[in-house]
Amino acid sequence: MIPAAYAVLNMAAVSHNLQKVRDCAPDAKIMAVIKANAYGHGALRLAHALANEVDGFAVARVDEGVRLRRAGVQKRIAVLEGFTCTDELDELLANGLDAVVHSWSQLAIFDARTEQQKIAVWLKFDTGMNRLGFKAADLQAVYARLMQCSIVKQPINIMTHLASADDKADAMTGKQLALFNATLATLPLDANNERSIANSAGILAWSQASTDWVRPGIMLYGISPFAQVTGAELGLKPIMSLHSRLIAVKPIEKGDTVGYGGSWLCEQESILGVVAIGYADGYPRYAKSGTPVLVNGQRVSLIGRVSMDMITVDLGVASTAKAGDAVTLWGEGLPVEEIALCADTIPYTLVCGVTQRVRQIEAE
Repeated sequence: MIPAAYAVLNMAAVSHNLQKVRDCAPDAKIMAVIKANAYGHGALRLAHALANEVDGFAVARVDEGVRLRRAGVQKRIAVLEGFTCTDELDELLANGLDAVVHSWSQLAIFDARTEQQKIAVWLKFDTGMNRLGFKAADLQAVYARLMQCSIVKQPINIMTHLASADDKADAMTGKQLALFNATLATLPLDANNERSIANSAGILAWSQASTDWVRPGIMLYGISPFAQVTGAELGLKPIMSLHSRLIAVKPIEKGDTVGYGGSWLCEQESILGVVAIGYADGYPRYAKSGTPVLVNGQRVSLIGRVSMDMITVDLGVASTAKAGDAVTLWGEGLPVEEIALCADTIPYTLVCGVTQRVRQIEAE
């Protein structure tokens, strides 16, 4: 039985998108970012698909890395949020995960450890994101302290995160890159100390941000990191498409209102379609009337408010659509970036927000 709401995953697109990463950063190692369940695409699925294609993976949290290890993923895995307590450090050590070190409290935890087992670390340098990481004024002292920590595997790697790389006109990225390079020049580093700067936007728009490692995230899934640009326009292929079906078709008259609050007023007679998908499936609650939807491959407009389990669309007075007909919420001919704009959000939130009741099906 075809489910009411389902996502189709074109896994062949993964290799295509990865090649785009290689084309932009041919000399860099690749740390594929599969945090947040691979942006809603399935972390284990992506890890298996990329196992022989990338040099390592990045996740946000310790439990994400542990799940991958327990599922048999052997590649290097960096935990971007690092650890906040001794128990999490124990899990990192037990599972051979890299730790991102970004706070003084982590250094204190390291200092209290005396075991012989060592952990690979990425020292996080805050070059302007003002989220995680040490400031330039502290980096020399932190680096020296890590050099003395018996638990820390040498050499120490260093990373930063770009705050505005998705805006090519913003001077912030240039300032961050300059600060990164100038500050690292004051440390006793050599070729063995690996560096990582570029996220997807950095890979695509800032060639100087591609250092020893790049960290592609959203571009791996075929989605653009830039506003007003689609993944297809960047030469990427989206992996996920979201689908449902019509469950009812009925006439509506001039003056009828549709949905909760009667927020949409029918200005002329038409045919209304009810689609079996809603915000409980991850379709954006704040998608506006007029947001495009494909019914049998033809564009129609969302009308009224998005409900928990359903949306309504204006099929047009001449429509021959019927219950059971195919509906695409985003996919071929309807980029997820376009839907995000209609919902005043970003495509990241849409693919990450697809819920567990939406069945995921790999394309044949």
